[in-house]
Amino acid sequence: MKVGRWRQRYAKGGLPAILKDKSRPGRIPPIPAAVVSAIIQLTTTAKPSGATHWSRASMAREAGVSESTVGRIWAAHGLKPRQVKSFKLTNDKKFEEKIEDIVGFYLSPPKNIIVLSCDEKSQIKALAHT
Repeated sequence: MKVGRWRQRYAKGGLPAILKDKSRPGRIPPIPAAVVSAIIQLTTTAKPSGATHWSRASMAREAGVSESTVGRIWAAHGLKPRQVKSFKLTNDKKFEEKIEDIVGFYLSPPKNIIVLSCDEKSQIKALAHT
């Protein structure tokens, strides 16, 4: 097969056509820094409408790049939008009152009292705690 291609090139362009390799496509151009910056900023400061966090597909649509590109940018910058690592306060009106009660039990527990704590649904991962 290769010999046939070389013969065709020689037939079309003579000796100069086979003395130099044929050009090949180059490296994929890097993503512009402005696009990378925009993706990082959107990921860390905004939420998509109707969702709790960005997915690769939703960010790719928003930024106008491929899902693989979004994945590479997130991996390079250690971003995991599906994992929230911040403490969120509840909007419970009696939250402060409940905290005082619980802390009070730990600081000065009444005699013959046991304080137990459990998570309502420990096997379910919550995407957004509100």
